[in-house]
Amino acid sequence: MTKFLVFYRSTMSAKEQMANMTPEMGEAAMAAWGKWFEKHGSAVVEMGSPLGDSTFIKGAAGQDHIAGYSIVEAESAEAAKKILEEHPHFEAPGASIEFLEILPQPGM
Repeated sequence: MTKFLVFYRSTMSAKEQMANMTPEMGEAAMAAWGKWFEKHGSAVVEMGSPLGDSTFIKGAAGQDHIAGYSIVEAESAEAAKKILEEHPHFEAPGASIEFLEILPQPGM
C-alpha cells in the first residue's frame, strides 16, 4: 500500500472558515467528515487537522490556502483519488484537493 499526503485547499483559510461558521454549521461539517471517515476509515492513516496561516521563507503566497491535511493509504494514486472524490471538503469556498505520494527516504 502507498501513503498519500492530502492537502485540502480553499480560497479561504481554515481560520476564516471556522470564524464564519455558526455552531450548527460546524456540527454539520464535522458530521459530514465523520460520515466520510466511516466510509473510508481503513484507508485514513491520519485524519489530520485544520492548519493555520502559512509562513513563507522564500516566495509568496498564492491565491489559495492549504486549509488542512490528511494522510490516506491506497493501492494506487487512482485508488486514492476515488477515496477523495466525494470528500466533504468540496463544500468549502473555492475548494480543491491536492494529494502527493509519500516516497520512501533514500537509503532507508
